[in-house]
Amino acid sequence: MVNDLNPARIEVRDAALKVQDDFMRKDQAIKIQYASKYAGVANYWKKWIGERKGLIKANAVGAKQVFEKDLTDKIIQAGKQAEYGNLLADFATNYAAIKDYAIARDYYTEVVLRNTEILSFGYRLFQLEQVYNSKGEQAFNDRKKNVMEAFEPLYKDFNAQVDEKVFEKLIAIYSKKSPQQFLPESVIGIDATQLATDIFKSSRLTSYAGLKELLSGDAKTVLERLNQDKGFAFVKTLAEAYNKNVAPKYDEINLKNMATQRTYMKAILELSPKSARIFPDANSTLRVTYGKVKGYKPSDAVLYTPFTYLDGVIEKYVPGDYEFDVPQKLIDLYNAKDYGKYADNGKMPVAFIATNHTTGGNSGSPALDANGNLIGLNFDRVWEGTMSDVYYSPDICRNIMVDTRYILFIIDKYAGAKNLIEEMKIIYNQPNTPKNKGK
Repeated sequence: MVNDLNPARIEVRDAALKVQDDFMRKDQAIKIQYASKYAGVANYWKKWIGERKGLIKANAVGAKQVFEKDLTDKIIQAGKQAEYGNLLADFATNYAAIKDYAIARDYYTEVVLRNTEILSFGYRLFQLEQVYNSKGEQAFNDRKKNVMEAFEPLYKDFNAQVDEKVFEKLIAIYSKKSPQQFLPESVIGIDATQLATDIFKSSRLTSYAGLKELLSGDAKTVLERLNQDKGFAFVKTLAEAYNKNVAPKYDEINLKNMATQRTYMKAILELSPKSARIFPDANSTLRVTYGKVKGYKPSDAVLYTPFTYLDGVIEKYVPGDYEFDVPQKLIDLYNAKDYGKYADNGKMPVAFIATNHTTGGNSGSPALDANGNLIGLNFDRVWEGTMSDVYYSPDICRNIMVDTRYILFIIDKYAGAKNLIEEMKIIYNQPNTPKNKGK
């Protein structure tokens, strides 16, 4: 993750985001088309950058090695070498064997399936062809109808001009950085600019009308037409090479790793003292996580305090910017310091951080104080803390919550929805009154 996989994923998404951002800043229509997609691409891009930074800063690899040495000593002391003695050696063998396949898998997934739309469109049609080959014409026709319906909203927010530039940048990366031994010979060293021009000039995949034309007719006609389309043909070349050269071996080695992981966990549970605190992974069940409001130091001589205020929103204000614009009414409320009952010493709290261990899927979770009062809603993690899925460090892992006072301020003063405020039981902390009294 530190040296290979995350850098590969980050590089691909960084290139795609730069292209999209450039178009979005110049064209309002494109901004509307791509706003949601851009946010989705950026979400994991930011996660992987922060994850890598956090793992390095916390020396997670070193901590894991210390843990593994301790486990090895326990295995020897317990006389369990026959059962567990080869665990770490097996991991080392498997990870060395899977490395190139895992890198190739991530480049393929990021370039072909996720971030170049014409390639992801083409891949879905490649899957349609596989349905015909494996299940026949009736299954093909049934799937074709579903595909046609699913594509219509996708093309609504598709811009061929943007995607051509994304295609050009990402195929250049793919042809140079993905392990060469698994790529089709025709892709290695390819002129990505010329290829992009050729495909986007002639392929029917660049519009919904073209797609419908490709898919009109019986199965034989459709498949003949698809295979004559340059866009589809290129995706098919990539997909067939991946399915032949990468996927089977990756799955084979990964299954070995999964079996070894189960034995590894069994050894940890068996050889740890009964007093050890071993926490289960998140498994889609209801979870409660405990923590304290607390700042942290992301780097030397830098300290992040736990609370942010509306002052910070105004500091970042860039008129007309699609990320940092601020509504005039909010600016007016700020200038008048009209915060109602929700201010804290004359300032409007916006968000706060704490030591709670959260993960993907926890966004929107209620944050409760010791008395069970709703004080915020969880929505993010600090950048370096995204590594907590892999390694939790109490020094830098922090979750981020929007402050309930800001939520109420927006409902009441900004939106004027006092009817909603009246429906709630709101406990105001009055000056010089102990907070645990609930007054």
